[in-house]
Amino acid sequence: MNARQRGMLVGAVVLGLPLLLALATVWFLHAFEKVEPQVPLPPAGEAAADPLYALRRVLEADGERVQAHERPDAMALVGDPRDTVLLHGDPSTVDAAGAQRLLAWVARGGHLVLRTPSRGADPRAVPLLSALGLRQPLRAPHCEPLRVPGQSNHVEFCRGRRFVADPARPPALDWGDDEHGLAWARWRIGRGTVDLLADMDFLETAKLRDVQHQLLARQVLAPNYGRGTFHLVRMPEWTPPWLRLLQRAWPAWLPLVLLLGAALWRHGQRFGPWLPSPPAGRRSLLEHVQASGELLYRRGHLELLHAAMREAFLARLRRRDPATFALDEAARVAALSARLQFPPGLVREALQPPADRHDFHARVRTLVQMRNRL
Repeated sequence: MNARQRGMLVGAVVLGLPLLLALATVWFLHAFEKVEPQVPLPPAGEAAADPLYALRRVLEADGERVQAHERPDAMALVGDPRDTVLLHGDPSTVDAAGAQRLLAWVARGGHLVLRTPSRGADPRAVPLLSALGLRQPLRAPHCEPLRVPGQSNHVEFCRGRRFVADPARPPALDWGDDEHGLAWARWRIGRGTVDLLADMDFLETAKLRDVQHQLLARQVLAPNYGRGTFHLVRMPEWTPPWLRLLQRAWPAWLPLVLLLGAALWRHGQRFGPWLPSPPAGRRSLLEHVQASGELLYRRGHLELLHAAMREAFLARLRRRDPATFALDEAARVAALSARLQFPPGLVREALQPPADRHDFHARVRTLVQMRNRL
């Protein structure tokens, strides 16, 4: 390839590459469309803590007056007979006096909505259910089909316990059958109404976005809708403290449990034949002599230790100065005192057996100094 051909190739690449990129850009913009997807996030803050948060916001957006309560205080709830009280939770937390006040308020025109308890099977032990005439034990949960025109088939009340109405006090409206019991019933009490449901999960924030649940909620709240105030009472079920600790404090106790397990595994007794290595043999004569001396010292044999030290001093004296060693005891003490520059009394005491530990230490110290000066 000559220079002209190379120049033509380079020019074709320089001119063709931008053209190719431009065509690719036009095709990409024509074939694809920019879309901003919406990803629903899980509820947080008050919406996550209050299961009736969405219902409260929907009622407020529809122009209704709404008040949220944490406990079923009958004195704070009963007031205007045009109001609606919705008890979300176990109705057995309402005592007999509170149930009597609520039903007296219903008789003046109020609307009370409650559900069956999730625990227990005797409605006679619950004042609100006993006042409605329920005598037979609550029945097991059973799904009830819900069909809405234009919507897919749906089922409701799959987790709530069903009930059986007293034939002497039949409800004005009911939903259910004789085989499985009722899932929803409405009684007329005086000027007001009482709705008893097997479950209220369709009113909670997570499920109220479904059309079927919205229509069902509108039917349940219909008697006093647009007339008074809606009192949404949240009654959390009582759980044992250990269960709450297990459910909510796991970021604290789980690492502690793992740490405890690791510590037990580290310091626990091992299973199997894994034994430590046998200690190696030791051949140091000085260590054996020192151990023997410490044993004699602990047992109180001070005279033996002093005699051994005295014999070691006299053996060196015999080697270094045989003439002094050959003298008698008095002459030897005088000669050693003159040569070693020690008082005669100190030299004499050092060569005699000790009386106690104090004398032993002093005389052994003197013998060591005398031996070092020979």
